[in-house]
Amino acid sequence: MIHFEDMVRFEDWDCQSCGACCSYSAEWPRFSMETDEQLDLIPAKFVSADLGGMRCEGERCSALAGRIGEHTTCTIYEVRPEICRACQPGDPECFIARAAHGIK
Repeated sequence: MIHFEDMVRFEDWDCQSCGACCSYSAEWPRFSMETDEQLDLIPAKFVSADLGGMRCEGERCSALAGRIGEHTTCTIYEVRPEICRACQPGDPECFIARAAHGIK
């Protein structure tokens, strides 16, 4: 288990070398504050069957490309949901996701 005090300074974290938040929980990438117009911009192949969030493959968002902890990218970055925009390096959700993947 990784403890908060063992984590490196989050100012040095680069989301494109992590991806943990996008592969932490299939329940996390939910739509909540998007307008219908914003949702229409997200390609249908990345939207869950219930239309309530992003489609996931296991715990991993289907729009995430690359290897967790090495190099990742969001394939729909410009039109990603609000919850994805809100997640920031070093916030509590970031720490939880990184710890779950063993990323310091």
